[in-house]
Amino acid sequence: MRSAHSPSLLPMRMSRIAASTLIAVAALSACGSKDDAKAGPGAAAGAKMPAPQVGVITAKFQPVALETELPARAQAIRTAQVRARVNGVVLKRLFTEGSVVKQGQSLFQIDPAPYQAQVNAARAAVGSAEATFTSTSAIVERYKPLVAANAVSKQEYTNAVAAAKQAEAEVNSAKAQLKIAQINLDYSNVYAPITGRIGRALVTEGALVSATEATQLALIQQTDAMYLNITQSALELQNLRKKAGGKGIDAALPVTVVLDDGTVLPRKGKLLFSDVTVDETSGQVTLRAEIANPDNALLPGQYVRVRLSQAELPSGILVPQQAVTRGGAQGDTVMVIGADNKPAQRTVKIASQNGENWVVVDGLKEGEKVMVDGFQKLQMLPPGTPVQPVAWTPAAAPAAPAAAGAPAGQPNAAGAQATAAAAGSRTPASGSPAAGANTPANGNR
Repeated sequence: MRSAHSPSLLPMRMSRIAASTLIAVAALSACGSKDDAKAGPGAAAGAKMPAPQVGVITAKFQPVALETELPARAQAIRTAQVRARVNGVVLKRLFTEGSVVKQGQSLFQIDPAPYQAQVNAARAAVGSAEATFTSTSAIVERYKPLVAANAVSKQEYTNAVAAAKQAEAEVNSAKAQLKIAQINLDYSNVYAPITGRIGRALVTEGALVSATEATQLALIQQTDAMYLNITQSALELQNLRKKAGGKGIDAALPVTVVLDDGTVLPRKGKLLFSDVTVDETSGQVTLRAEIANPDNALLPGQYVRVRLSQAELPSGILVPQQAVTRGGAQGDTVMVIGADNKPAQRTVKIASQNGENWVVVDGLKEGEKVMVDGFQKLQMLPPGTPVQPVAWTPAAAPAAPAAAGAPAGQPNAAGAQATAAAAGSRTPASGSPAAGANTPANGNR
């Protein structure tokens, strides 16, 4: 009898173990294949990444106002230079620099003593002339009955009458000199000619001012309303008129003011007139607008930019500015979502600006979908990847937090601010082909 540990039995035992292992592996493989076959469609669908959502608008032709942005200078609606009208030494400054003064308010006091003396002398001259007139008039009255009785010659009577009339004229002349002296005395107190804001004093107490040189003492500007002196190229104005079919610029057009920092004033002005003459040196045409300025947001001489609609385009498409890439190698371009939901770049022609939109006159068709939001999602996707277009809405007011609380996977439901916040919070999953897409891997992580 052979021992169980005999060397001759070891190969047979190893063969049996190997055969059992192969049978178990085959059985497990068969079970796995059946499970894969049952769960195959669902598993494949779960592994497929959903199409990213992007905000779009639908192109629509409509009459569009051709809005132009032009440079302008603000000018006070009324300006008065306060000047000396008599000679003398300034005794007092009677106003606060930079304050608002009323019409007729006293601003400076020039030494009145010389002019008061002139008034006194003129008043005395009036008294002397009146006394002479009284004497000559009395002589005429005495000569009247005497000349009738031939007791006084007619010549003497005529001379008496002439002397009385000359005395009367001297009275009138003396009164006129008194009036001039009183006016000069009044001019020694300098008054505000208009109501407005006064600047710094240009002379100090003790300064000698001259009526001959018309020394300027201060400057008053009425700034509750402002003029806007606008300049525009004559060629640009002609091109606008051609686009509008030759129509001219209407007065009273609304004017929007943009400050240096980009702030847009909430109130609008109105266009007063457009000059009919082109400046020979600059080739510019001058336009003037007027705008209310109760809070002094505009200062005289300030540089601003104005937007005004000088003409109307019969048919154009308004596209938000954020949807257009300007100045590229192919010109101005937009992303158009095709019928297969694949984005494609399209070159367009821009006519002008209209508020926060560009006016597109060529390159788009009625009903096409133009991508406005979601560009970050396309940066890491392969070209030609389909997307899911949804309607885009302009940015909502900051006081609407509910709209900004949309799910991260949604497009710009509350405007560009919500999109930026959502895009910044998304990160691509490991192995995900697109940043910002809500893949199942992200959800199950």
